Amino acid sequence: MECLKEKNKESCGCTYGCPTSGMCCQCVRHHRSNGEIPGCFFPKEVEKTYDRSIANFIKCMTK
Repeated sequence: MECLKEKNKESCGCTYGCPTSGMCCQCVRHHRSNGEIPGCFFPKEVEKTYDRSIANFIKCMTK
């Protein structure tokens, strides 16, 4: 499957220079291996805190 890196970057919500930006498969794999959720799953104001923990994701999604 072709990676649409540049197209993916158009909607990437990550606010820092992530080396996997636009490479969604690698991004998900990276964060999952660290027990985290990718930044694009969070609302913008929450993503800016850089707390991508599963607990923080549940907290912000249940408000």
